[in-house]
Amino acid sequence: MSDQRSAIPSSPQEFLRKYGEGASIALEGARADTGRTPKETIWTKNKAKLYHYQTGAEKKYRTPVMIVYALINRPYVLDLIPGNSLVEYLSNEGFDMYMIDWGTPGDEDAEMTFEDYVLDYIPRAARKVMRTAGTEDFTLFGYCMGGTMSAMYAALFPETLKNLLLLTAPIDFSKEHLGLYALFTDEKYLDADLLADAFGNIPGEMIDTGNRMMKPITNYVGTYVSMWERIFEDKSMETWLAMNKWVNDGPPFPGQAFRQWIHEFYQQNRLVKGEISLRGRRVDLSRIDVPLLSIAGKKDHICTVPQAEAIMDLVSSRDKEFYVLDAGHVGLLTGRNAKKTLWPKVRGWLADHSDPA
Repeated sequence: MSDQRSAIPSSPQEFLRKYGEGASIALEGARADTGRTPKETIWTKNKAKLYHYQTGAEKKYRTPVMIVYALINRPYVLDLIPGNSLVEYLSNEGFDMYMIDWGTPGDEDAEMTFEDYVLDYIPRAARKVMRTAGTEDFTLFGYCMGGTMSAMYAALFPETLKNLLLLTAPIDFSKEHLGLYALFTDEKYLDADLLADAFGNIPGEMIDTGNRMMKPITNYVGTYVSMWERIFEDKSMETWLAMNKWVNDGPPFPGQAFRQWIHEFYQQNRLVKGEISLRGRRVDLSRIDVPLLSIAGKKDHICTVPQAEAIMDLVSSRDKEFYVLDAGHVGLLTGRNAKKTLWPKVRGWLADHSDPA
C-alpha cells in the first residue's frame, strides 16, 4: 500500500469530487463494458451459445481450443476488458478460440442436470467447433466447475480430444481438502434438496454470498478499500469496475444440477471414487490419456491445490503436468501478474501441443 497521506487531495473540491465518484460506484454498482473481443455466435442450444473469436490475427495453430466455464458466474471473466483478456491474448497469439456461454437459465430449466451439459451440450458444441475449424480433434479448456465437467467429458468422449487443459478444476472433494467448504456443504448444515425445492433454480446472489463468506473481510471490506485507493491515487478503474460487475453478475444455478453438485461431489466425493454415472455411463477418469495440463493457485480457497492435483494420479496420460501459481482462484487469471505467469504458460503449452496451421 502506498503512502495514503500523499494520495489525499489537497483541496476540498478535489476531495469531494473523488468522494462523489466512489459513492456513485458504491451506490449504483459497477458499470463496465466487458467481453469485447470480436466474436460470432456459431451455435445455440436452449440458453447456451458457442462463441468463435475473430480478432483478425493470423492463425498459427490449426487445433481449435474450446473453453468450458462453470454454471455459476459468467464466462466473460476470460474476456474481461481489452488488455486483460486471456481469450484476446490467445487469439492474438494465433490460436483458434471458442467458448461456451451457458446463458441465464429460466424457471423452465430447473431440471437441467450434469447429464444434459456433459452428454448433450458439450459434445454438440465440440462437433460444431471441429466442423468450423475443419479438424478431427480439438483442445478442451475447462475452468473451475467447467474443468470438472471437462474432465468428465474427456473420460466419456476421448475419441476426438487432442488435449485437456484444466484451470483450478476441483476433482477430489475429500473433506480435508475443502477448507471452510467442508463446513458449509456438510449434510448437517446444507440441505440441497430443501433449497432446490424452495427456489427451483438457486439464485446467483445466494451462491455469491456463500463464496464471499469464505473470506468475508477481503470480499466485503477489502474490495471497497481497493476501490478508494485507486480513486484517490488516480489509478485506472477499468479493471476494478469490470471485476466488480462480474462478481455481482452471477446467473441462477439450475436446481437439479445444484443437487448433484452438492450431494454427489461435495458430500459424497463420488468422482474420484469412480461412482459418478451419467445416464448409465460411468465416468472413469483413467480413460483420459491425452496430454494434460492442470493449473492451480496456492491462494485459491474455492479449489484448493490438493483438489486440483488429484487428477494427476487418476488419468492414464503419460504427457501430464501440474503447475501451481502463487495466486487465487480468479487472481491467477486476471490479476496484475497474470500476463507474466498464467498467460504465457498456457500459450507455451498450447503451442507445444497444437498442430501448426
